[in-house]
Amino acid sequence: MRFAKKEVMMTDGRKCILQPTGPEVAAEMIEYMKQTADETPYLLRYPDEVTYTLESEKEILVKMLDDPDSVMMVAIVDGKVAGNCSVSGIGMKRKIRHRCSMAIALYRAYWNLGIGTAMIDYLAELAKQIGFEQMDLEVVAENTQAQALYRKCGFTESGRRHHALRFDDGSCHDEILMYKEL
Repeated sequence: MRFAKKEVMMTDGRKCILQPTGPEVAAEMIEYMKQTADETPYLLRYPDEVTYTLESEKEILVKMLDDPDSVMMVAIVDGKVAGNCSVSGIGMKRKIRHRCSMAIALYRAYWNLGIGTAMIDYLAELAKQIGFEQMDLEVVAENTQAQALYRKCGFTESGRRHHALRFDDGSCHDEILMYKEL
């Protein structure tokens, strides 16, 4: 989905631009996926699992821009990618098409500056414009910082998925399921 850029002020006084994630940032997005996966164990992928080529990443970003039922947003600070978030429908069956799923990650250097809150709030606004009524997400049970952000943005815990993730060290981690009414 294409949408209007939005300027937000970070808590440190710098400006952040929230905008559609287009093919012009494809190379930065590949690096972003690798580095954010390296900075926290709570994302779904490991850095070595980011195997996109520049061409394949550009194709994905163009497809997302052209999809009226999905949003992919990038946060730009000082001309560089600071974070990314997205929302996509759960499915097209009538019983579930009112729901969408959200994902977000920021470089560690941009944590606690208000970007995550601004991105989630704008993403919820755009998801509602699409026609979604509920936004769902999953978060690793030990990721209490992210859970606090989600609660601040209006999400409510709705359940737990036992041993949803198995880390490379063999440890298993539950996911907390959360939702937000739009």
